[in-house]
Amino acid sequence: MEIITNPIIVAVTVMMVLCLIKVNVIFSLVISSMVGGLLSGIELSDVMNFFAEGMVGNAETALSYVLLGAVAVAIERSGLATIASSKLSGLIKGSKIKMVLLLIIMAALSQTFIPIHIAFIPMIIPSLLVLMNEMKLDRRLASCSLAFGMKATWVTFPVGFGLIFHTIIAKNMALHGMPVATMDVWKYTSIIGLGMVFGMIGAYFVYRKPREYSAADGDFIQATEVSEELAQTGGKKFTKQHIGTLIGIIAIVVLQLTFDSMVIGAMTGLLLFMFFGVVKWKDMNDVVDKGVGIMGFMAFVMLTAAGFSNVLTKSGNVDALVNATINVIGTNHLAIAIAMILLGLVLTIGTGSSFGTVPILAALYIPFAQRVGFDVGATVVLIAGAATIGDAGSPASDSTLGPTAGLNVDGQHDHIWDSCIPQILFFVTGSMLFSVIGAMIF
Repeated sequence: MEIITNPIIVAVTVMMVLCLIKVNVIFSLVISSMVGGLLSGIELSDVMNFFAEGMVGNAETALSYVLLGAVAVAIERSGLATIASSKLSGLIKGSKIKMVLLLIIMAALSQTFIPIHIAFIPMIIPSLLVLMNEMKLDRRLASCSLAFGMKATWVTFPVGFGLIFHTIIAKNMALHGMPVATMDVWKYTSIIGLGMVFGMIGAYFVYRKPREYSAADGDFIQATEVSEELAQTGGKKFTKQHIGTLIGIIAIVVLQLTFDSMVIGAMTGLLLFMFFGVVKWKDMNDVVDKGVGIMGFMAFVMLTAAGFSNVLTKSGNVDALVNATINVIGTNHLAIAIAMILLGLVLTIGTGSSFGTVPILAALYIPFAQRVGFDVGATVVLIAGAATIGDAGSPASDSTLGPTAGLNVDGQHDHIWDSCIPQILFFVTGSMLFSVIGAMIF
């Protein structure tokens, strides 16, 4: 009973229920923060102060999202995306499997050798929607493909964002008295990636059936004069504006990697687009407005999710939740592993960030793991698994927000039911099962 009535459990449950009944995600996060804070005995004014304090931590990320939306609009207007779509159409030739593989490969590259994270989604995916519609590809399958390519990559391989994730795990485990080499983390987390492989296979067989979508008529999807001309010529026309667009894209990637800042990269890219005539100076306001329209919602979700996470942390009920769980399950390793994974699922669904939740999980799990006799490998799997499964399917996660940003530009892809729920069904379930198995065998 103590577990069920814990303010953290109540707050996260309220958030999920509100989202499922299609209350706006931002409103759901704000309301849930109030519920969790008030149940923890915090004054309402203090709850909102903690909420605002947490939002500050994600301000740069939110600005990055908006700027990337503007970049995506500029690239679409250049017609370069139409050329890419034409070439990809010839490559795919109506094959759903090829489309799924293409989405997975692009997502995997965005986390590893071209580490631009979700920035590629608003640049590329909208231009492929017409092709997806012609193929009658279920966008739930597209969402799962993108999420799989992103998450399974950094969970499994210590490259790009994967190296960052594995480093965070290694540093926090060492901080709490259970050291592990960064380059050894993948040996244990790879079993979580294997679980996601099975989840992806399951998603393909469930969502492979044709699904009808209406013809797009939104401003962003609707072809411009440039893209209409390209469509008529089979996408073969290549101009100096396209060269300028490519230079801008390369600059975005290089500067992001150099300065570790999507804001610097996106701003430079937009300036280069204007310099090369991809976007005229007088049209920049319109480009930014449409960029805000595409990514503004995602930016505000990230801000409110950070506020919600901070309220949960400041509530002081995390330790109480862990202790109550221990009192209920005792010291059976299987029961403990399941309970720890479920606890992490609740925490990470609330925060929406695998990377950001690892320090919290390490502080909670390592003393407990040492007390009950879990080895280093099992503890790595429990921490990584708990962080990963909540991130897959969370309404506030990049893994759901990113695919929705690209697939819903014409208003035909619901964030909760078409991105979050499918990922929960296949990736949360698969990763949870294999994380528990990993904790038992390592």
